[in-house]
Amino acid sequence: MSAASDVTIRPATHADVPVIGRLGALLVRTHYEFDPKRFIAATPRTEQGYGSFLGSQLEERDVIILVADQQGVAVGYTYASVEGYDYMSLRGPAGVLHDIVVDPSHQGRGIGRMLLEATVAALHKRDVPRVVLATATHNAPAQRLFASAGFRPTMIEMTRELNGDAG
Repeated sequence: MSAASDVTIRPATHADVPVIGRLGALLVRTHYEFDPKRFIAATPRTEQGYGSFLGSQLEERDVIILVADQQGVAVGYTYASVEGYDYMSLRGPAGVLHDIVVDPSHQGRGIGRMLLEATVAALHKRDVPRVVLATATHNAPAQRLFASAGFRPTMIEMTRELNGDAG
């Protein structure tokens, strides 16, 4: 597969909403496959719902949604926000990277890294002191990407099912 030299990173637009909705639904399905007891399952409405939500965020002052554009088509996106103190997370002000997704047919070309770097740069311009993110335990490729970009583990989420099934 070719390098990502024909890919540019740009702010998402309303025209991108159907594609980022599809990619958001892919994110939901992937996480559900990692652990169906922890993550929600995609439904026939997930793609439209996810796209609608992200579309509603495009005009928000403290939100950054970027897409990886290849010849006018979004092949990946990030969704991040600038947030203040969060006492439940024991965290001060930060940029929070909520989503980073690259279409599977375009993975392995450095597009995820391009999106990550552009998102961190955009958050840096917003004068946040740090960027935080969460990644699924089973998502080793994402963890390698984040570690290689200077992120360090700081929290471990643990889940216990209350229906008697410990597994």
